[in-house]
Amino acid sequence: MELWIIATLSAATFQTVRFMVQKGLAQGQLSATGSTFARFAYASPAGLAVLGAYLWWTGAALPEVGPGFWGWAVFGGLGQILATVLVVLAFRERNFAVGITLKKTEVIQTALLGLVLLGERVSRLGWVGIGVGLIGVLLLSRTPGIGGSVWAQLRSRAVVLGLGSGFFFAVAGVGYRAATLEVGTDDPLLRAAVALACVTTGQALAMAAWLRWRDPGEITRAWTARRTAVWLGVTSAAGTMSWFTAFTLQTAAYVYAVGQVELILSLAASVLWFRETVTPRELLGIAVLTGSVVTLVLAT
Repeated sequence: MELWIIATLSAATFQTVRFMVQKGLAQGQLSATGSTFARFAYASPAGLAVLGAYLWWTGAALPEVGPGFWGWAVFGGLGQILATVLVVLAFRERNFAVGITLKKTEVIQTALLGLVLLGERVSRLGWVGIGVGLIGVLLLSRTPGIGGSVWAQLRSRAVVLGLGSGFFFAVAGVGYRAATLEVGTDDPLLRAAVALACVTTGQALAMAAWLRWRDPGEITRAWTARRTAVWLGVTSAAGTMSWFTAFTLQTAAYVYAVGQVELILSLAASVLWFRETVTPRELLGIAVLTGSVVTLVLAT
């Protein structure tokens, strides 16, 4: 099995656990922005530790970064911040599995964004997978209590939040793919570690400044919730390191496509951990989106 696939499977697993922890924090101790800050604040020390440990273990020197690194890192980091806030808000509208599934439209949106910004093309079979994925989104778009046309359902808060998070995760994926390629080394793990340390530290500082201005009490609450939030940071750092490793080796659209195994993990978490009910329509929508992922994987 290729390294980028192993890294992507690892990323999907850690990300599912991280979203479970984050959903719990956002429903009780912290707001959506507070839980997002906690994610980056506790991930930053872990990211710096990973980079330091890897440099010590391998004896490698800290590589230089290309002129485009910081621009792409900021582009991807801001996208990830906005995406995380939106997906946590989406969890409050629908159950955990559906929130994750709507967020996973990032595969479709990443393919389009990668084509526009990086010129990374998708094969004809890949576009078939994208079309199947759109059908899955339509199946998941019916929100309880909302009647009317399909267009009215698509404008529901849950769907807008879910699709919005998918768009900004696509921004993050494309930005991170470009940033890792600007790190001056052929070692994919070192590229990923450098990007991880730089991005998470920048995100933590940016979120701290924002909360200090808009809601300073949330920083205190994030510290109070540290016994839980520290696991949010650890799983976030492990997942991000895995994503970055995959991005150094494969285009973002295909990485996110394989990462759709997260749908299966999130469905299990929704039923077994959160005790939430998944309707037959939602199961069908998840199955169709999973089918689109399989098609995209075959297209690689």
